Parts: sequence; structure tokens; C-alpha cells
Amino acid sequence: MKVMEETISGAIVRRFFNKLERHLSVDVAIVGAGPSGLVAAHDLALAGYNVAVFESKLAPGGGTWGGGMLMNEVVVQNDAAAILHEFNITTVPFDNQYQTVDAIEMASGLIFGARKAGAVIFNAVTVEDIAIHDGRVCGVVINWNPVARLGMHVDPIVIMCRALVDGTGHPSEIVQKAVNKAGVTIDSPTGGILGEKPMWMEDGERTTVENTKRLYPGLYASGMAANNVQGGFRMGPIFGGMFKSGRKIAQLISADLSHD
Repeated sequence: MKVMEETISGAIVRRFFNKLERHLSVDVAIVGAGPSGLVAAHDLALAGYNVAVFESKLAPGGGTWGGGMLMNEVVVQNDAAAILHEFNITTVPFDNQYQTVDAIEMASGLIFGARKAGAVIFNAVTVEDIAIHDGRVCGVVINWNPVARLGMHVDPIVIMCRALVDGTGHPSEIVQKAVNKAGVTIDSPTGGILGEKPMWMEDGERTTVENTKRLYPGLYASGMAANNVQGGFRMGPIFGGMFKSGRKIAQLISADLSHD
């Protein structure tokens, strides 16, 4: 008879590696479990796609937890609040245009919603490279984040995908790899990354959605990553554009994959 310790350890190891093996090849890989990535993961999983989200931090949720300057409330526009309500996240009217949201409820609600829709989140995992075959982005090269932070020489593994979303926020880390390492020309005014402009909330909210697009075969960007690529303004602790961006990229990917 196995001792309790062996049973518990065995359960963790077997269940995790079963989960990992089922996601060595996915329909959609999303890098970054921020607001746009989690909304996209939720929508795509509900549509029946096999979705894996890779988050380098231990806690998914992106930059939402701290609200504005560690005051854990954020703001959304009335129309964007409807997306949060689909996740059973509570919003409180502020005036005739905006509603406020408890940042902790929002982050945890988006995570839970994406997971219950069927998306799988791998946390503490960093994407150190991408795979490109025959002029199409088709995979991510992953490793444990602590391995990367410690500079350990440990080879990664590869997750193949039909579509890859850069949801890494301000740095656009995945698009950076495509442009700087692979030398691809993306769908932007210069064919490269323009970089984020200073704060202008209203315009930043608009362009976050407008800039959400397919950049190269198999490669997409959402949220602040999309804005950074196209040279949009930052917007701070207002999140409507992020939710709409996640929904838009899910619709674009679904349409593209349905024609593959």
C-alpha cells in the first residue's frame, strides 16, 4: 500500500504531465494572462478551440491587481462593463459614462472565467523564442521562468500552435522576437515596432482596439502589446479597450482558423 506522501506527489505529477501532454499542440497559444489575453482565451475556448495561456508570473492577471497606484479599483466604460458581466464580475456605476471595478475581483474573475471556459493556464512559464515554418509562426519555445531568471543552461521545449497571440503588454515581447530575431516584416506602418507613446487615455483606449490585428501569418497582438507595436498612446488604469481587444482578437483568430 502506498504511503500518503507518495500518493499525493504522484497525483500532482501525473495530472500535470497529462495536462502538459494534451497541450503540446494547440489551436491557440496566448502569451500573457492579462485582461485581453484572458478574455480572448475565454472566448476561443467557448468556441471549441484548444487554448493554452502561458504566463511568466506566478499569479496570472497581468497588471490589474494593483489598480491605480496600489489603490485596487479600476475603471471601465459602460459598454465594456458588459463583457465583465459575462464573467459574473461586479461593476459599480460612477457616472453616466464609467463604472468602477474591484481590481482583485476583476483579475480573479477573468482567470476563473477563462479556466472554466476550457482554456488552460500554465503559470511561471516564460516564452523564450518562437517557431516559424514556411513563412508562418507556428509555435512557442517555453521554459520555467525561474530557470530563465537564474540564467541556468537548460534547454526548453516547444509547443506548436495554429495561432499565437502576443498579450505580453507594453514590451510586445513575442512580436519583438519575430521582428528582431526572425527578421519578419509585420503589418505596421514601418513593418516593425513603433513603440508606445505617452499617456492619452481616450485615444489609447480607441487605438488599443483598432491596433488589435493579425501582424504576420499565425501571429497576432492584443491589448497593450498591439498598441506598442503600432505606436499607440498608453491609457493607464482604464480597461475597456483591453476587454474589447481580447474579444476582437478572438473573433479574428476564429475566422482565420475556420478557413485553414
